[in-house]
Amino acid sequence: MNDLCLKFLDVGTGIAARRIAVRRREGVAPGLFWVGGFKSDMKGNKAEALDLWARDHGRAIARFDYSGHGESGGNFTDGTIGRWFEETLAVFDAFCRGPQVVIGSSMGGWLALLLTRELTRRTQPDPSVVRLVLVAPAVDFTEELMWKRFTPEVKREIEQTGVWARPSQYSEQPYPITRGLIEEGRRHLLLDGMIETGCPVRILQGVQDPDVPWQHTVELTARFARDDVVLTLVKDGDHRLSRPEDIERLIAAVAEA
Repeated sequence: MNDLCLKFLDVGTGIAARRIAVRRREGVAPGLFWVGGFKSDMKGNKAEALDLWARDHGRAIARFDYSGHGESGGNFTDGTIGRWFEETLAVFDAFCRGPQVVIGSSMGGWLALLLTRELTRRTQPDPSVVRLVLVAPAVDFTEELMWKRFTPEVKREIEQTGVWARPSQYSEQPYPITRGLIEEGRRHLLLDGMIETGCPVRILQGVQDPDVPWQHTVELTARFARDDVVLTLVKDGDHRLSRPEDIERLIAAVAEA
């Protein structure tokens, strides 16, 4: 039986401690590990579709909510790339066994690449990543897609008050963009060098994506040194790539492993 269960994992210590919600389905390898997007949760369309596919094929899958997201504890405004990466790595180590297909969506694409880099530094990584599937990967987004594109007025507000309420087309409530998110993100930038994951990489990118321009993803693709990388541009695709035909492309990329 590969029943789905909800568990919680404590990450961090002291005032930095937070409880991370994880949904885990037992099954055979290679397992699936879902890494979601900024201000998203593990109950989104793509994550749910992958869970159903894993159930029907007897595959293991783990997905989780970052702190300040969904069912996890913590405050969103305390979140940084490093903090959310710490949680990603902790959940991966605690709930994944053996070979894994890591699927990163939007910000999760950045974190998935940071995850594989960390694992390659280990002598004998177990679990290990055998395939990366990235959906509209927002690599270095705090710098390239936010800070460098903000107006002088927005930058001044962030620097002086520590936060700016960014309007969102995905929510009635604006997203708070903190100075901590921007400044800490600079410690994890990847586009200033070459990237080597040691596994096949499949990337899905919408040409009509207003948040992660397709040119940004082409630049990312050029950064892979020796990996087997295939970039699929979806001409009429948006940022979420959650339509039935988009879900089919995602599952096909995952099912290759």
